[in-house]
Amino acid sequence: MEDCKPINTTVECGIKLSKNDKEEKVDLTLYKSLVGSLRYLTCTRPDILYATGLVRRYIENPTTTHFKVAKRILRYLKGTIDYGLLYSATNDYMLVGYSDSDWAGDTDDRKSTSGYVFYMGDTAFTWMSKKQPIVTLSTREAIRTLLGMTNQV
Repeated sequence: MEDCKPINTTVECGIKLSKNDKEEKVDLTLYKSLVGSLRYLTCTRPDILYATGLVRRYIENPTTTHFKVAKRILRYLKGTIDYGLLYSATNDYMLVGYSDSDWAGDTDDRKSTSGYVFYMGDTAFTWMSKKQPIVTLSTREAIRTLLGMTNQV
């Protein structure tokens, strides 16, 4: 990966992954090691949280497609190596939060993925991206579920 070409996005637009891929299986230990390292990086790189959660879903039975998506995150990291969290002493203590949810984004169980990030001033201090525990029947219901998850912060 040292000589890889950096890219601007963590996940290819419109990609649909599945547990039922008929592709060749990859080394489970290598895949788990890569996903574990990516999960560790999410502590300081919330921008890879969604993509890391996506590849984590296939940790039981990874295929070459899943491995390519995980390696794409590494290519993104190479291009954004200087990104990170900066905590500065500013007087701007305004609390701002953003959240979003897809609807039935997981092709295996039709569950939605939700996420949020909260800033104090210009620095993120908490973030989350995870699959919702229930199958929602509409976008509105997916967002309502997200709001309930966000209220727990």
